[in-house]
Amino acid sequence: MLITGSCHCANISLALAWEPEPSEIPARACTCSFCIKHGGVWTSCPTGSLKVTVNDPSLVSKYAFGTKTAQFHICYKCGVVPVVTSRIDGRLYAVVSVNAFEGVKPSLFRRASATFEGEGEGGRLARRKRNWIANVEYVEGGT
Repeated sequence: MLITGSCHCANISLALAWEPEPSEIPARACTCSFCIKHGGVWTSCPTGSLKVTVNDPSLVSKYAFGTKTAQFHICYKCGVVPVVTSRIDGRLYAVVSVNAFEGVKPSLFRRASATFEGEGEGGRLARRKRNWIANVEYVEGGT
């Protein structure tokens, strides 16, 4: 299944190849203060691939907090956060916001709360390596 999406103004767009075809999509509502304030609900497909395209990189802010091991990609123009990345052992991993998806039936989402409070940096990075999208292409300056 190819899932497309973007920030509101489409400066940051994504194409997620979800393999194999999902019977449901886990949608994790993170309980950290940043995600609560931004309505962050994230998903990933460790067996899939993701292409993120940024048309104008000067309109993207990369925000890191806490352990500073992940970057939230925020569009300056519209304020939407469609993707979070983490570089681990030289490889780029990502999760994407289900709120940025286009054309996906809401009934496909399996929503749940996710809390990572108290998780150490090593455990956090190991979890991302297991659960986040590992095949990520990040392109700046258009297609």
